[in-house]
Amino acid sequence: MRMKMNKLTCFLALLILSLFQTNEITAQTKKTSKRPPNILFAIADDQSYPHTSIYGQKIFHTPAFDRVAANGILFNNAFVAAPQCSPSRAAILTGRQIWQLEEAGTHASYFPNKFPVFTTALEASGYFIGFTGKPWNPGNFIDAGWKRNPVGPEYNRKEFTSVPTTGISKTDYASNFEEFLSEKPADQPFFFWYGSKEPHRDYEEGSGAKSGLDINGVSVPFFLPNEALVKNDMLDYALEIEWFDKQLDKIIKMLAAAGELDNTIIVVTADNGMAFPYAKANLQEYGVHVPLAISGPGINGKERKVNDLVSLIDLAPTFLDMAGVKHFEGITGKSLVPIFSSSKSGFIDTSRSFILTGRERHSHARPDNVGYPARAIRTNNYLYIENFKTDRWPAGDPASLDKVESTEKKADMKPILEGYEDIDNSPTKSFMIKNKASYAKLFKKGFEKRNSEELYDILKDPFCLNDLSEQASVAKIKAQLKSKLDQSLTTQGDPRVLGNGDIFDSYPRFGKMRPFEGFKKRAKYNPAFIKK
Repeated sequence: MRMKMNKLTCFLALLILSLFQTNEITAQTKKTSKRPPNILFAIADDQSYPHTSIYGQKIFHTPAFDRVAANGILFNNAFVAAPQCSPSRAAILTGRQIWQLEEAGTHASYFPNKFPVFTTALEASGYFIGFTGKPWNPGNFIDAGWKRNPVGPEYNRKEFTSVPTTGISKTDYASNFEEFLSEKPADQPFFFWYGSKEPHRDYEEGSGAKSGLDINGVSVPFFLPNEALVKNDMLDYALEIEWFDKQLDKIIKMLAAAGELDNTIIVVTADNGMAFPYAKANLQEYGVHVPLAISGPGINGKERKVNDLVSLIDLAPTFLDMAGVKHFEGITGKSLVPIFSSSKSGFIDTSRSFILTGRERHSHARPDNVGYPARAIRTNNYLYIENFKTDRWPAGDPASLDKVESTEKKADMKPILEGYEDIDNSPTKSFMIKNKASYAKLFKKGFEKRNSEELYDILKDPFCLNDLSEQASVAKIKAQLKSKLDQSLTTQGDPRVLGNGDIFDSYPRFGKMRPFEGFKKRAKYNPAFIKK
């Protein structure tokens, strides 16, 4: 009897121990599952929509981007806040429009540290953060009060000994991410910013064709000449997009090997459009419309294609929501979580009826270092643009030696070689300047002065070639769009509509200064545009 009782006692003890261990494992699993998701943010430098293969542009080889889209959501209507690097990136980080960011709303100026960023908020909540490649840049953050780049700690130590072309950065993005992962504590979620420096110019001329890309597969946007030279320039651009995608593929494989992939939200996009005339630095489609694919935990369904109008300023509140972090003050963007939670494709959130974009100074392209201020509203059907200074050249002043002065000796004066300095130098730009008589209509759209208002029917005219702003048949639509734009800008405190818009032209520039007339002091405020 005693022996039977002992056996029964042992059995019960083992059963209790087993239940305890099972409960402990279940508790650990629940604890692990409650850990906030990792976030991988991959951002190309100067890539327009629709230049990935999943959008139907097969000359662009982007299998990693395509897999992210296939495992989650492909966005057909994603837009940046500005068509230039640093203001666009500042807007992403803060969730604000560029007109709400003072100096950071213009290119290559200060980033005032009074504006909170989502990376710091994530870090404060327990995220391990870092970046490789290009973070917020170009501009000056140190003298604006930041101890490091607003994106976070830098991981750029690892470099390739050689790269395929002279236009490709030697930064070994994937190896730097690997180093970041090795330093991350096992129990911490992470946010990592993979900022490719591609496909920013300069490209190695002829590199795309040399790599085997087929010129016959190039679809030239209708605002550019359909010439072999332009096609080859686009092949070089496509090769650099392919490089960006290959490094992304390596990073995703590292996530899988580390057992982190299933708990990582992956966002792939670009900071602004392609570095060609009438694209980058313009509010037309190819300047502000960018690729966007998102996958990972919290994304309901796969192979979804969403048509809702979204802005990249929506990412800041989205990341905070996914991480369970309270929004900081001043966010203008709108979280994408309701779209994530849906299982639908097409149009999901009916409140997303428009997005706003804007531009201020891009480079030193005019006398007195002034910019070309403009704002735009984009609906599903129309793009309306308001240009505030129509006496200025939108792409920068043409080359004209009689308008150039120098504080140096005359013999040391460096003339402007081509003019139109808001357009990155390229074979396509040079070709269009030299052949402007043969391509007069295209040259006018990309280089010459513009009306105070522009209106484009995007569904019929996605390349923004036919300005409808003076047509009576669309006068009512134009008036409605202008009213909505002006109302939104007023609500958001845009100096351009509140009587102090010239303040943007006072802000310092830390980039290259050219020998134009008037104010040309690098890193200095222009007192002529500061109200006293």
